[in-house]
Amino acid sequence: MTIGLLLSYDANHQHVVSISIFVAVLCLSVVSGHCFSQSRWTSESAIAILIGCIAGMGILLFSRGKSSHILMFDAELFFTYLLPPIIFNAGFGMKKKQFFHNFITIMLLGGTGVFISTAIIVAGCWWLFPKIGFNGLGIREYLALGAIFSSTDTVCILHVLSQDQTPRLYSLLFGEGVVNDATAVVFFKVFRKINVSKIGGGVAFHVLWDFLWLFLASTAFGVAIGLLTALTLKTFYFGRHSTNREVALLMLMAYLSYVLAELLTLSVILTVFFCGILMSHYAWYNITEHSRVTTRHILSTLSFIAETFIFLYVGMDVFDIEKWKMIDMSVKKIFGLNFILFILVGLGRAAFVFPLCSLSNFISSDAERSMLTLKHQVIIWWAGLTRGAVSIALAYKQFTISGVTWNPLHSTMITSTISIVLFTNLVLGIFTKPLVSLLTHQTQNNNEQQDTFPKEELILPLLSSDKDSTSSSFVLVRRSLSALMETLVHTIHFYWRKFDDACMRPFFGGLAVPVWEPSE
Repeated sequence: MTIGLLLSYDANHQHVVSISIFVAVLCLSVVSGHCFSQSRWTSESAIAILIGCIAGMGILLFSRGKSSHILMFDAELFFTYLLPPIIFNAGFGMKKKQFFHNFITIMLLGGTGVFISTAIIVAGCWWLFPKIGFNGLGIREYLALGAIFSSTDTVCILHVLSQDQTPRLYSLLFGEGVVNDATAVVFFKVFRKINVSKIGGGVAFHVLWDFLWLFLASTAFGVAIGLLTALTLKTFYFGRHSTNREVALLMLMAYLSYVLAELLTLSVILTVFFCGILMSHYAWYNITEHSRVTTRHILSTLSFIAETFIFLYVGMDVFDIEKWKMIDMSVKKIFGLNFILFILVGLGRAAFVFPLCSLSNFISSDAERSMLTLKHQVIIWWAGLTRGAVSIALAYKQFTISGVTWNPLHSTMITSTISIVLFTNLVLGIFTKPLVSLLTHQTQNNNEQQDTFPKEELILPLLSSDKDSTSSSFVLVRRSLSALMETLVHTIHFYWRKFDDACMRPFFGGLAVPVWEPSE
């Protein structure tokens, strides 16, 4: 009995020590990120990864090569506790006007683009892995790799871009990042349910159907929870307000939407994202000014801590000696494997960014303030090369059990995912700020030219300057399509605002409804 108590005490004591060390490293990362936040050559996410690497190396040396871990990463822990505040804060704090103004382009890049990228990565891995001697993965695992490496992380470049100076570019990257992650996770779930023994011509149809069902059902469920929260705050707290209760209800309802979506096997990212959008549009105006300020700061803080936690662990996981020992490949093959994955990520990204951005320019109205020039498209392509927390979590979910694997092939894929995340955040991150500064500066200097010359010159740079019949016909078709899209968008927006002001806001709350004065 005494021995059992002592062992239990030692285990609890070791757990407390591990948590204390990790919190201390987390504090160091916050301070260091603040000190280097204005640096030209790095970002806060890169700083967190570097500090994680240093901490992992220190723990590995202190344990004499036995372990670099103080906490074990668990994909379920990530999806249950760390991801919800990040996605909800993204939806809650988003500028809705810019998001829905660019909704078609965002859905093209974040939805259709992920499908193209996944197909290229899956086909490339299937064809090239055996050529370097990496065999043994099954069909489901190749499909999972496509979803894992199609998930982007645009946090790094969003810290560089100015939301005021480049509102459309910022909105596109922000919206695409969220929709991209949601789409990749939906594909990942669909792929895990595929019966690989019965793959045939109808599989693509079933995958598309499952994807559309999850996408629409998850969005509708998030909207419903957001409206229910707004109605609850407006009905039960009218004339009697409590900051603690209002903030608690907002956050608990947001988390309830997340866990219920998981229970119903929906897309948790889409659900909590649109729940955040609806809460900011209606419920936000049913609480006091004190509650609004408190909610904003709490959500931003939780999101920041969760992101820093993830990047810290990615850095520490580099020195996970157990995973590296499990790999049964030469250094040359490992390098070749990572090189193939990175090239496929870049090709998959380029295969949809430039064509879909050109399509967006083609169907955009002439009255739109700015088009997606080649410089903008390069920034969008570059931003999407970065891989982050969602890729890591999906890789752990596919290739480990509770963060542990004893399969050499699976260990190789985990370490390759970590290597890609490190390379895209640290190496590519060094060039992100100079690249964005160069391209946006040139774009801003060329604003007068964009306003002076016809926008056809920006959209059709490869066409002859002669006004032949083909060019004229093309421009006429584009103008007709642009006019149709502009009319459609304005019509939908007009009737939605009319319905929103007449029916929704008086019932759920909003700017059109007179609200109480904030308490002093």
